[in-house]
Amino acid sequence: MRAARTLAVAATAFAAVGLAAPLAAATYGPGNVVTGGSNNTPRDVTVSPFEVHPGSTLTITARGCNRGGTVTSNAFPEANLSGGNGLNTAVARVHNNATPGNYNLAVRCNGGSNVVTESFRVLPGRGAQGGLGGSLAPSSTEMAVGGSLVAAAALGGGLFIIRRRRMTGAGV
Repeated sequence: MRAARTLAVAATAFAAVGLAAPLAAATYGPGNVVTGGSNNTPRDVTVSPFEVHPGSTLTITARGCNRGGTVTSNAFPEANLSGGNGLNTAVARVHNNATPGNYNLAVRCNGGSNVVTESFRVLPGRGAQGGLGGSLAPSSTEMAVGGSLVAAAALGGGLFIIRRRRMTGAGV
């Protein structure tokens, strides 16, 4: 029984290592394009969120830049990567007047010549959701509903008072 259990644990461990090997060998995430060559190479660049409105912020995460780096795009001003241990992040604010569509950003490590690109999408802008407040008169539907509620309250109050009188006068 012990041998079977030990064999099952060993087989599971070997399977886990065998399935993880391709992931460990992968150096660049999907959609990333690398050009140039250096040890200080950005890789696994991610953009969160992928879709933003003009004026919103993006968080860019890159692995492999040991001394920081820069992120550039025509949708936002240049942003600096900061962090350590090979994991760097930058926050970039998309221009208020950015036109809707797909954009690319480029990540370059300080002291490196490699450039990694990643895409993101700018959605159409949403105007202020300010509401009209008290600038408009109520519609006829709103007046009818309000009048009905007042009439129902008056009728209910009248019935309550009449019923209460009867009970008091009956000596109960």
